[in-house]
Amino acid sequence: MNKEELTNWIETIFKEEQLILAVFSAPFKNIEIKKATVRPIKIKNKIFFQLSLHSKTQVFHRNLNSSECQKWVTEQVIHYKQAMIDTDLFDYQLLISKKQTITLLKKNSSKQPQLKLHNRQKNHYLEEGKPLSFLVQLGIMTAEGKIIAKKSHKFFQINRFLELAEETLSQFEKDQKIVVIDFGCGKGYLTFALYYYLTFIKQLKVEMIGLDLKADVIEKCQQVAKDLGYHQLHFKLGDIYSYHSKQKIDMVIALHACNTATDAALQKAVEWQSKAILCVPCCQSELYQQVKNSALTPLLKHGILKERFAALATDALRAQLLEVLGYKAQVVEFIEIDHTPKNLLIRAVKSSFVKKEQAWKLYKEMKEILNVEPMLEKLLKKELAL
Repeated sequence: MNKEELTNWIETIFKEEQLILAVFSAPFKNIEIKKATVRPIKIKNKIFFQLSLHSKTQVFHRNLNSSECQKWVTEQVIHYKQAMIDTDLFDYQLLISKKQTITLLKKNSSKQPQLKLHNRQKNHYLEEGKPLSFLVQLGIMTAEGKIIAKKSHKFFQINRFLELAEETLSQFEKDQKIVVIDFGCGKGYLTFALYYYLTFIKQLKVEMIGLDLKADVIEKCQQVAKDLGYHQLHFKLGDIYSYHSKQKIDMVIALHACNTATDAALQKAVEWQSKAILCVPCCQSELYQQVKNSALTPLLKHGILKERFAALATDALRAQLLEVLGYKAQVVEFIEIDHTPKNLLIRAVKSSFVKKEQAWKLYKEMKEILNVEPMLEKLLKKELAL
């Protein structure tokens, strides 16, 4: 197991298993903290993780949410020679040598969870029955807090988006001001939701910009933001290609940017060295005309199969190229296919664990097999130093 695989494994522990107890011991260096333990606790009906740091004479306690705890484990585990991590599925023993050789042993779980965690249930970050002014103004919720039936899919989409955004927040310091841009914000459903969530629930310092080409939509959204007193939420008229920012953008969102407009949004994010990217591509027609490989004729001779294959290949190459540029990229399900066929989201965060040379090798191999020249590579020629 290498460091990247270790990071991915830790993420799996927090996303797919229920952590019962983790004990980190035998630090490599003569540091004050000799042992650290992590266990889930319930505070006001919410699940946190209690981190206990043991020195020779004292024990220090901190309560972390899931993202904060995952970040701590990812950063600190490599400083200890061993870790015992028990979950509801397996008991793990992690061994790290002086040469940083990582060995992972596992067996079936020997412990029962003391707390009922809900990480496998659908988590609504915004609750029905609790009136939220921005949802009322946008026509998703009644003044009594009831979701309007024909907007239920939009409410589901908002909550899923907030869940995916939440998983990028470990990239940011708590007191850091986060500057976010939403390319192609449309009517602003997700823009308002993310601003509300980051500002009022997570209590982070946020400045957010929604950009769109429709003047009437921008005017309406700006008025709603003003009426709500959302002073750090701004809506501007413009397109992705010509937009320039005098300040660094920390998070880039591009949902349903058509065809290569998605690539333009990714280019901007890379240029700004944004720490987090959330992108839902659509209408990926660029590679449809390019992809060519005689061995794939049984697939490519069918128009509908070729179209879907080309779209998937486009997103795979985009994600791979982001890894070349120092991002940990994932392609995940945005919302179920029943709600929309545009259901894939590229989520990327800056990472020091990415093997850039290996990522570039894999990217070139796939590109050559398909005989394609993706737009994103052309747009990022300077950054790739090609």
